[in-house]
Amino acid sequence: MERKSLASIALLSLALVFSLCTQTQSPNLSSSLDDTGFPIAEGHRSRIVSLAPSITEILFAIGAGERVVGVTDYCNYPPEVIKLVKEGKIKTVGGYSTVNVEKVISLNPEIVIATYGNGLETIATLRKFTYVIAFDPKNVTDIERQILAIGKAVGNYEEAKKLVENMEERLTWIKENAKKIEKKKIAHILWNDPIWVSGKDTFIDEAITLAGGENAFNFSGWRVVSIEDIIFANPDVVIVNAGTGMRAGGEDILYKWFLEERRFQGINAVKNGKVFVIDPDIISRPSHRIVDAIEQIQEFLR
Repeated sequence: MERKSLASIALLSLALVFSLCTQTQSPNLSSSLDDTGFPIAEGHRSRIVSLAPSITEILFAIGAGERVVGVTDYCNYPPEVIKLVKEGKIKTVGGYSTVNVEKVISLNPEIVIATYGNGLETIATLRKFTYVIAFDPKNVTDIERQILAIGKAVGNYEEAKKLVENMEERLTWIKENAKKIEKKKIAHILWNDPIWVSGKDTFIDEAITLAGGENAFNFSGWRVVSIEDIIFANPDVVIVNAGTGMRAGGEDILYKWFLEERRFQGINAVKNGKVFVIDPDIISRPSHRIVDAIEQIQEFLR
């Protein structure tokens, strides 16, 4: 019971982090301010610390990975990151919401790239010692703007621009394909004890919409629902996170739970064999890989 309670608290914290507000700007512009209103100074920086898995993914995707000296315990993509950590070439600085400020400072970073999930107090403390920028993307446009801003801050703006252009090209095809797909109600389930689902005003909801589907739940943000709520929503497609829900790998606990729950047997998704598993890292992280998730969701709709 204690393990389940801790997991529920952790997921609640994650949901609250995702639901924080942010400003939305055009993705083809690199903002001069981060999401906390802090100025983004352009320049090549040699020692970079990333305080979120999504940030680490972006840094490596735009060619700045070789300058990363610190990451969180949960930064696992690309696989090269894990290798570099094991070799001691990159140091870990704690968890996503439990950053060890002293470890970060000891790495003598020229820039720390953070998210609101690290805690505004942590960000403020680090700014007393080094240059810090922070983000809180809520939709695909925000993610693209974040990529461009990071590229500007570390001297890889052209690479960041190309990455965003690639995202936009793929999204154009996705939107065209969506016109040919029958719109179906989709439920995305992150956890089952209690049952957490993705609602409106989240980048996961936007991913569902862009793929050509419709969110089965109309409330905003991430919320706990009951089995009866899911039955009433009667989704045509159910997408559950792989592995334990928060982490991929091992037995797909949520998938097994959903299919074995007898009260779900009358739901359209179960009757029609439309219950699918998705990697939580690609659907829950605000990085360029959200497009991978959107493409997968579109396949689930076919």
